[in-house]
Amino acid sequence: MQLDAQEMQAVVKRLKRAQGQIGGILKMIEDGRDCQDVVTQLAAVSKALDRAGFAVIATGLKQCITDPEAGEMDVESMEKLFLSLA
Repeated sequence: MQLDAQEMQAVVKRLKRAQGQIGGILKMIEDGRDCQDVVTQLAAVSKALDRAGFAVIATGLKQCITDPEAGEMDVESMEKLFLSLA
């Protein structure tokens, strides 16, 4: 299923932000920052990645519902993808 590029702009923005966070985490580790600070940032980037994944699945589900004939994936497949993030 090809996802709508316009709807994916927010996901791309979120992933780019997460990419920056990961770079910051690497620098924190290299600089010997406190464990608590590193783990806090890891949790934040993990949450951002989860939200990006859920946004992709939500967009796919919307597309399946609005145009079920054009969808390459059925609801069961989308549900399986959703649960893979849980």
